[in-house]
Formats: sequence, C-alpha cells, structure tokens
Amino acid sequence: MIDAQKFVKTLGGKPVAVFGLGKSGLSVIAALRELSVKVVAWDDNAASHEAALRMGAEIARLEDMDLSPFAILVLAPGVPLHHPVPHPVVIAARHAGVEVIGDIEILHRCGHGRTTVGITGTNGKSTTTALIAHILNEGGVKAVQCGNIGDPVMGVSLPPRGGVLVLELSSFQIDLCPTFAPDIAVLLNVTPDHLDRHGTIGEYADVKERIFDKDGGVAVIAADDDWTKKIIERLKQKKSNTLYVVSENDENLPEGKALPGVHNRQNIAAAVAVCRALGLADEDIFAAVESFPGLNHRQFLVEVINGVAYINDSKATNADAAAKALGCRRNIYWIVGGRAKEGGLEGLESYMDRIRHAFVIGEAAEDFSLWLNKYGVAHDLCGTLDVAVDRAHALAQGERGKPGGAGVVLLSPACASFDQYKNFEQRGDHFAELVAELAEEVAA
Repeated sequence: MIDAQKFVKTLGGKPVAVFGLGKSGLSVIAALRELSVKVVAWDDNAASHEAALRMGAEIARLEDMDLSPFAILVLAPGVPLHHPVPHPVVIAARHAGVEVIGDIEILHRCGHGRTTVGITGTNGKSTTTALIAHILNEGGVKAVQCGNIGDPVMGVSLPPRGGVLVLELSSFQIDLCPTFAPDIAVLLNVTPDHLDRHGTIGEYADVKERIFDKDGGVAVIAADDDWTKKIIERLKQKKSNTLYVVSENDENLPEGKALPGVHNRQNIAAAVAVCRALGLADEDIFAAVESFPGLNHRQFLVEVINGVAYINDSKATNADAAAKALGCRRNIYWIVGGRAKEGGLEGLESYMDRIRHAFVIGEAAEDFSLWLNKYGVAHDLCGTLDVAVDRAHALAQGERGKPGGAGVVLLSPACASFDQYKNFEQRGDHFAELVAELAEEVAA
C-alpha cells in the first residue's frame, strides 16, 4: 500500500468523498483510512458497500449531498466526467467548488519519488506496459506495473528507490489527472474508441495528448496513424520534451514469440525506446523481448488440440484491435460479437478471405450477421460463447484436412463484453475454461 501521508497533509483535515467502489476506489479508501482520514463513499452497486464499510468508510449517496465540506471527490474512471453529460455527482462537486481527481493523481501527490512511465493509446497499452516492466526487471531495474493493468496504484508495493512505476493509463484516467504527467510518456495510437464518453475522436485525441504535459519529460510516440502524426508535429514545436518517434516499420527490432503481428512491432518499438531512455543496453533489451511470455487475453495461446490452435484475444474490444489478430493468421474460425462499438466491423473487410467460418455472439449478432452476409462469410448465430466454442471446435476439428491445413479458433470479439460479462477478462477466462474442457474430452 502507498504511504499517503504527504497527500493527506494537503487535505486540511477535511474528509474525502469517493464515488465508485471498484478496485481503485477501495484501494484509495484503504490508504486514507490507514491514516484515519474520514471517507464518505458511494457506488450505485449496493453489493460493493460492504467492503467499504469494513474499511471504516461511511456510505452515503454523494450526489444528493452538499459536497462543500469535502477536500476532494475521488472519481472512478468509469464515471462520465464531461460527455455525454457529467454524472450528477460531478455536477454536485463542481457546484461546491470541490476538485475531482482519480487515484493516479493521488499517487502523484503522495510524492513517492519513483520514476514513472505512462503508456496510453487505443490499443496495445497493456502489452506494452507488461513488456516494459518485463524488460526492466530482466535488465536489473526493479519495476512494478499497475494502473489500468494489474493492481490499482494505491495498493501496490513500491519498487525500491531507483525503481520504476510502469503505469497503463486509459483516457478516463488521464482525464482525472489535473497535475500529473509521467516522466516518460508513451502514446501508441489513436483510433475511434470511447466516443460515447469523449464526444468526438478529436476530443479523445486531445485527452491522450495530455500525457505529454510534463515539461522536460521524455515523449515516446508511434507515427503510424494520422492523429499521432499531428501530435508529433505539435511536440516538435513545443521543444520542451525529449522526443522519440517510433513506428511499427522501424528496422532492427527484436522479435518475440509471444508478440506476433505488425501491431506488436509498434509495441516493441515503443518499449525499446523507453528502456533505452532509462539506460538499458540493446543486448539486454533484445534478450528480454525474446523471453517475454505474453499477456493473457491478448492473442494468448490457450491450447492446441489435434493441431488446431485456440487463441484468446478477448481484449480485442473494437474492430481495430480485432484486425491485429485477423491479420496474423489464416484459416480462422472466428468468434465475434458482444456489445458493438461505433462503426461495428468497419475496417475488417480486407480480412474476410482469412475466415473459414464465423460464430456470432451477443447483442451485435443480428447486425454483424448482415455485415458478414454482405462479404460472403459463412457464419452461425450462436448467441452465447459456450455455443460458439462448441460449434467452432466441431467444425475446426472436422476440417483439419482442408487445403491450408488445420485452422485456428480465434476469440477476437471486436466488441465490448458488457452485454454478457463483467469485463473482457471474465469473457476470456470463460473461453479458456471451455477450451480446457474440450481438451480434456479429446484426451480422455
């Protein structure tokens, strides 16, 4: 747990309001209650109240309260701050003149004294975060990954002095950081996502760009899309950052068995630049990339059954992310669907000749079926993941003798999971469980 004494001294003895009792909210409560700070908390999910009460927080519906007695409002990153309209609790805080921040900002105000690396981008954040932490640890620099991946920041054990905090940062988390920007900031890419929360892709890109707000910091940015190219030009004019421009097309990059595809070249290029900036030698960086074991739910090999590979890419929650997995493979039995993002499957047209058969699940099923029909892709409407896995398995095993050989069963939904699952991790874990059961049946 982070020592929050320095932050607590800035509160002037006032209580703290916490809205949202997921992992990050509860970790904030734990750190503050350790120092006897009064905390009043709320979450619309009543099932989460018990954990906060056990920590000594009070439970009250914050949006109905006068928040002026509070020092700050700590907001969960999933709560609307601006668009389409601010959540009522945000409006109440602004009316009372109370600052609204997130747990990443609190970590910064705790004055922990460690070098921070922050990684953002529409896709590739988690892989790049984990890869940087792996390279640093393999190279003898103690690093802890946290933020939008792994443990919430207020609950981590800090690395020793001289160590590095490697933070995965979503646009929502950056939006809740009025004064924090990392020492080394990484932006991988900007493609349409979360527009329900940001309004336009321009506003979304503006939030991402704020990761570079630290004067004198190091900026690592990939020049592989139009939005990042515009940001690069602004950073060049700013001249207050040390700028590393990388690309998936960079030459002389190391390769990792767990990092297939062109998109992972972008992740590798960014990770290499960060670790060079931190003083690691290329020999050590390249060796660590090659030994990286991969990250669950990101094109993760679950099992090979009779030559058919079963890949969990549940983290592919939009079409751009799914394209990365589809572009690495052929003879695909594609499990797709869930709660569609804006644009649906647009942009995936050129990959459809790689699909042997699709299996459609979730809310998007009917719309996706129409889209697949348009491009002549044979598919089944399956509804749920268990049905899709059973059908994909049966067909893939039955068609191992087709030209091109055994195929791959790929869960790469191009959709959010919230229609049927708590999050993409739960969806991916369910897929892995279903595949494990099939493997046992085949082995029996």
